[in-house]
Amino acid sequence: MPLSTAVLAATALALSPPAARAEAPSLREPRPGAESPSLPAVILARVSFQSQEELDQLAQRLDLTAAVDRTKRTVEAVLSPEQYLALVKEGRSVELLEEPTRVLNAPRQRLAAQATGIPGYACYRTVDETYSAMARLTSSYPNLASWNDIGDTWDKVTAGGKPGDDMRVLVLTNKSRPGPKPRFFLMGGIHAREYTTVELAARFAEQLATKYGTDPEATWLLDYNELHLVVQSNPDGRRIAETGQVKRKNNDTHEGVCTTTTSGIDLNRNSSFDWGQGGSSTSACNDTYRGRSAASEPETQALENYLLSIFPDQRGPASTDPAPADASGLLLSLHSYGGYVLYPWSTTTTPPPNATQLRTLGRKFNYFNGYQACQVASCLYAASGSTDAFAYGRLGVAAFTFEMGSAFFESCSTFENTLMPKNMPALWYAFKAARRPYQNPAGPDALNLALSAGTVTKGTPVTLTAQANDTRYGTNGGTEASQAIAGARYSIDAPSWVSGTPTYAMSAVDGGFNSTAEAVQATVFTSGLTAGRHTLFVEAQDASGNWGVPTALFLTVQ
Repeated sequence: MPLSTAVLAATALALSPPAARAEAPSLREPRPGAESPSLPAVILARVSFQSQEELDQLAQRLDLTAAVDRTKRTVEAVLSPEQYLALVKEGRSVELLEEPTRVLNAPRQRLAAQATGIPGYACYRTVDETYSAMARLTSSYPNLASWNDIGDTWDKVTAGGKPGDDMRVLVLTNKSRPGPKPRFFLMGGIHAREYTTVELAARFAEQLATKYGTDPEATWLLDYNELHLVVQSNPDGRRIAETGQVKRKNNDTHEGVCTTTTSGIDLNRNSSFDWGQGGSSTSACNDTYRGRSAASEPETQALENYLLSIFPDQRGPASTDPAPADASGLLLSLHSYGGYVLYPWSTTTTPPPNATQLRTLGRKFNYFNGYQACQVASCLYAASGSTDAFAYGRLGVAAFTFEMGSAFFESCSTFENTLMPKNMPALWYAFKAARRPYQNPAGPDALNLALSAGTVTKGTPVTLTAQANDTRYGTNGGTEASQAIAGARYSIDAPSWVSGTPTYAMSAVDGGFNSTAEAVQATVFTSGLTAGRHTLFVEAQDASGNWGVPTALFLTVQ
């Protein structure tokens, strides 16, 4: 049942900061015609809906999160006091979430001895700190890292306001090894208040760079692939969100007379592919305001132009045209919160032409993070103008959104102990799959690589063992069929797809390939290898003919 106004008022008083409570007026049930009692400036609530159509309508008028419960028919929403009371007046069930609302309204202060990071959240670096960290990678790893300017933010191109920022991309790859190479485009922070997304992306890049040369996985990935990372996709908005405001959009103040928090354009509703087709607002102060025209914002233009520069167009113009099975490239946009691995389409429940392949890769991702893998418009609500829809719809790039965690301002303990362990392995897998995202995820993983000796004298044979496993798919959002392992192979010093690279068969340890998970082995002869360190790549194949992504390890020959 809807909460009464008196209950709302009492909750508002309880949620007010301690220092303010002594000054707070007494709140009582208002008399007819009297003003509504004071409520928190920002309210997080569960709002009821009865149908998909009604949920889509709510998405056009409210700032909905991805926390949708279809069993209970509720969705969490960020509301103003006026929106809250209007929903209650409609007779809708609206449950105020007290602790999350308190967090969103709490004064932002630095922790004791906190010298860096967002005030109160030391694990999350600020825009300036993030940019400095990415720039340091170029000086520490000049053969791997480039830090490039790809455009400007709204504040920077608009005279008379804040200085604004450059839109920047970090490119990580071994520059000594020529391309072209498969590309993984990763982006964070397009919604300013979603703290976890930027930090996870930055740490992924730092892991790759610092492990290069000592970790075989990081080494082969940067030798044969490229990471393109826009760590701060909305720097102007992020600077405002760092002060504790629940800022979602960029800082375009020329659209409507709005507050600092509600002004701007939702950059994830502003992309040009399916702009204005539903799930976005035409009201300037709404948090899902799509802008006056498609790709109207300089941040959107920078992102789209960059994607067009690094990915070829691999899909036909019709909505039913699939990208080819051997299409290359993968895009992942990090968001919070709700617990989803999402793929296009975002404006219709009609499956995309590559639905089967996208679903398979989504289930590979949710093997690691446990999030529900599904099509955006099917498990959430319509949401036009997103970056991932542009990447897939315009270019045929396999494109996904991760909705991580359960809060915008996720606690550092949750980020470090839950979100990082769940999602970092998914990013590593995404980088591996970027070469053939529509093919390799259907194949088995090669796991637990080991050698009978990691360092041998030239001419000494060594035994290579591994496990080929075709069962590593999540079940949240459906199950993926597994096939028996049909074979495995290894190559030396280059993955199998590099022209002229010989491959060598591996055998089943138990004598036959007849299970979805098999121990495999081979004898590696070293007499033809030069002295020094070599990389062994292992791949596995299932009974349907699908080869999985490779896994690597080092062998040193003396």
